Amino acid sequence: MGYTIKQVAEKTKLDAHVLRYYEKEGLLSPVSRKKGGIRHYSEDDLEWLGLIRCLKNTGMSIKQIKSFVDLSAQGKETLKERCDMLVEHKKNVEAQIREMGKHLEKVSHKISHFTAQHEEYVKEQDRHNVCDEASAAVPPAR
Repeated sequence: MGYTIKQVAEKTKLDAHVLRYYEKEGLLSPVSRKKGGIRHYSEDDLEWLGLIRCLKNTGMSIKQIKSFVDLSAQGKETLKERCDMLVEHKKNVEAQIREMGKHLEKVSHKISHFTAQHEEYVKEQDRHNVCDEASAAVPPAR
């Protein structure tokens, strides 16, 4: 079964121009073509696009992805290099996650802090409103 560029764009949530760019840059093997030069993507192409998206979305540069793809094209003798590359990338992603966790803790702390301040502010406003209502109910002295 094959897919058109439009179908692949819908499946992968990548624009058609991004798919063509990935192919042009060598991140994706040249896609087979049907009559009229229409791209015909295979299941393998979709698998590669899934990996490319994953690596890109986790911070791997296009240059690094290209190196990984080039190593893959060389066959099984580069398995160790590819594995080492992915292990290093995994370490980087884990460090990013730890860093984001720290940022999330700070944001959560600030939410708690500002929520408590807001609740105190609302209570003060309620106390002022009660006092204003009570003083309005007392007739002025003569």
